[in-house]
Amino acid sequence: MEIYKRTLDELRTNAILHWPDEILLAAGNVSVLPLLLKTQDAFISVLKVADKTPLSWMETLKQNTSLTGPRFLKHLMVLTDLGGEALNKLPPLSKYVPNGILQFDWAGKPYKYQFKAIKDKCSLANSALKVDSKKIIAGGEMTDKMVDVAMLLLYGSLITNDTLPPEVKEKCVIGSLMGNTDELERFVKESYIRVSRQVSGATSNELGQQVQNYVLARLKHELPNGWIVKRDSTLHGVAHKAGGDETNFDVVAQSPKGMCFGVEVSFQVTTNSVIERKSREAESMLASVHNAGHKICYVIDGAGNINIRANAVSNLCNYSDCTVAMSEAEIAHLANFMMESVGIR
Repeated sequence: MEIYKRTLDELRTNAILHWPDEILLAAGNVSVLPLLLKTQDAFISVLKVADKTPLSWMETLKQNTSLTGPRFLKHLMVLTDLGGEALNKLPPLSKYVPNGILQFDWAGKPYKYQFKAIKDKCSLANSALKVDSKKIIAGGEMTDKMVDVAMLLLYGSLITNDTLPPEVKEKCVIGSLMGNTDELERFVKESYIRVSRQVSGATSNELGQQVQNYVLARLKHELPNGWIVKRDSTLHGVAHKAGGDETNFDVVAQSPKGMCFGVEVSFQVTTNSVIERKSREAESMLASVHNAGHKICYVIDGAGNINIRANAVSNLCNYSDCTVAMSEAEIAHLANFMMESVGIR
């Protein structure tokens, strides 16, 4: 008999902790932030090491195993608040920089950099720079166009021969911090705190929708014909309060024999109070579900849940019929539980 009612330690052994690429890709551009936060330390380390010359970052980046070219450039775009839409208004750069040559002072010395691809009119949209969500997840090397843009974003505030708009130039300060490791790290981390606060609501909502869709799709794939699997549905006879509306579950699976399984889904890489509320209600919810002749299951994963909300997750494990993590194998494990519960297998 397989183990379905797991402890936190058993759940932690099977957890994946970070967002699956499939879910990030499905969520679109808003999903880029979790991936950037995941590679934030790698980005900082590249800039810390690459302080010998203004071009040292290129070779250092090639040696980094977790930070691809598109991800490095996307970090720069987020930190300077100059995305593809804003950059696409600039070309041709010859309008602002004579002959497409950046002249700038760095670490007390004059330097020159010749644009290779963006001197003349060209697209600097996210897709053209390979920093849309699909290409960021896929990875890849830096193109000449991407290197040109990276140099502009790194050293734009230091250029001495330009007529760049002040609102653009004042944002391109990252290169001026290279060599001062404490200030560089503080700037990057504080900037990401600001960015996270701005988009965290949209990001959490969109990714939350996608994890529910993922569980729904995997259960439909794993369960045999005749099962009904729905999102945002209810269990007959189950309510938070007597006489109140029936409780909504993230996913509900109904067997051909009529037994239902309410599935609550939570994937958090940061802290979230929702799971604390579900934990407080877990004991009474289990009793209500069982009294109605059904089962309750939880799909729980993410570093924020498993490592930070450990007490809440432990409580959910205690008052659950089946608890699994967020992977194909784990959702298959959940489907097995459902089928065994109704006498299939």
